[in-house]
Amino acid sequence: MRISRTRAGLSVVTGAYRLFFPAGRPFATLDDPTGRPWAQLALAWSAHRLDALDETAAMEDPEVTEGPAVTTIRVQQTSSAWQGKSLLVECREDELSLWLELSGEGALTDLHLLAGYSSADERYGSGWFPSERFFETLFSPEPHGPERIVRPAGTTAAIDIVGGPGPGRGHWFFTPPPFCFAFARDAPPADPYGLPSGPWLAAGLLTAPGEQGFTAFAYEGGEETFGFRLQFEGRTRVSGAWRSPALVLLPGRADPYEALHAHRRSLERRALVPVARTPTDRPAWWREPIFCGWGAQVHLADELGIRAPDLCTRERYDGFMATLEEHGVFPGTVVIDDKWQASYGRGEADRGRWPDLRGWVAQRHARGQHVLLWWKAWDPEGLPAEWCVRNAAGRAVAADPTSAAYQAHLEATLQLMLGRDGYDADGLKIDFTASAPSGPGLEAAGREWGVELLHALLALIHRSSKAAKADALIVAHAPNPYFADVADMMRLNDMLRLERVVPGTDVVRQMSHRAKVAAAACPGLLIDTDDWQVPDLAAWREYLLAQPLLGVPCLSTTRPMWA
Repeated sequence: MRISRTRAGLSVVTGAYRLFFPAGRPFATLDDPTGRPWAQLALAWSAHRLDALDETAAMEDPEVTEGPAVTTIRVQQTSSAWQGKSLLVECREDELSLWLELSGEGALTDLHLLAGYSSADERYGSGWFPSERFFETLFSPEPHGPERIVRPAGTTAAIDIVGGPGPGRGHWFFTPPPFCFAFARDAPPADPYGLPSGPWLAAGLLTAPGEQGFTAFAYEGGEETFGFRLQFEGRTRVSGAWRSPALVLLPGRADPYEALHAHRRSLERRALVPVARTPTDRPAWWREPIFCGWGAQVHLADELGIRAPDLCTRERYDGFMATLEEHGVFPGTVVIDDKWQASYGRGEADRGRWPDLRGWVAQRHARGQHVLLWWKAWDPEGLPAEWCVRNAAGRAVAADPTSAAYQAHLEATLQLMLGRDGYDADGLKIDFTASAPSGPGLEAAGREWGVELLHALLALIHRSSKAAKADALIVAHAPNPYFADVADMMRLNDMLRLERVVPGTDVVRQMSHRAKVAAAACPGLLIDTDDWQVPDLAAWREYLLAQPLLGVPCLSTTRPMWA
């Protein structure tokens, strides 16, 4: 690493990048080692409070502290909202990270990274200043329909924990994926599953455990511009000194999956995430093929004109298992799907549908099979409002994992579902994690919010499940390095169709992409390959052959779905 300071400005040169702070300008340029530009980085960031917007009013010259492997650059600023504000840039040989240090009092709403309000330089005037980009392609690890692996860099994208019905809320398949975007200079190819050539620039978050109180990490692209935003929703309180999550830039990556690998390694090097697991201690049955009854329920519901959850009954599942065995299919794991329980918030079986759930599980055990119970995360159905996150009208919006009463309830519920004296099931398929509470008017018992609240919920489920049964299998869809110790298997989730944009859906390429994302982010976890909802018989057969190469085979779609 070479550091030099001249009348023109401050430069940092490594084998991976060149960073230059022009004298007297509120931007820094990031180039590759040959001098080809990646971006012009805005140094005036905004950290808005509930009661004040943050504008950078003045900016001092960079201060440099050199070390043997790390050089730190501080750009002290004057803020309209904070008593103290500095941008820190930490330069290493193959990466650089940037963050804000604030002092003062206030509740954060939005933190803008590489963009913000500024009136610090009279030559530029005042207003909103994003960064300038010299890349044309954006990669987001968040599946979103119609699924394309890359998109134009002038668009927006969000890696978040919130999704469901409604316009723009369809990206709930990974909750959350890794907090890392990647960029290429060439334009996106016409092939929705194709990638432009490298090199790639990765931009990810480095955040300490317990400090991820945001609900979304958003990329905001524009005409030749870009920036990032963290949505804290007024739930993170600054009192005294505060350090923001860091944005790490990792240039020169071969492809976006290698960019995700590099981001995870950067997190691990700083001990910000659990160390990747080794497969030596996994029970052998976790790798057995899975049958999930949801597809069969949906097919019957279409035939009968009723709701699919109403067909989650012992009688129907006896029929499903008998049909499979007649055709020589004997899955090692069976998932009883939506809705076996009397209410979503309580793990008590609906006695009308499952009069003897424990007995049915015992029958499967006697046949050498294991049983997972589908669990709808966050749903407050059947719970007292005081155990829940509530809105301003007092309505329960979601179960609250920071409520001591809900914690005790969930621990007892999982003992009933998985314990030897209860139903004796073997684990959970967790769904609907994207129903996480979000919004400025909600109230919870504890201080955790956003990503931390979701992590608290999954940690509580994982810990309590293992207490009830040591080899319980917990399946989630949060392929994020921070979540690697709160699940045992990552589900690839529902397939997306591209017919609205281009003819056909290449299921194998779509799901292979997701498997690469999951493996890059959480290499120690198993992958539930899923197959809901395959569009046709030919695609199902093709994907059936690919599933063992990607992870654990899973049958959820049934033949009549495409008949």
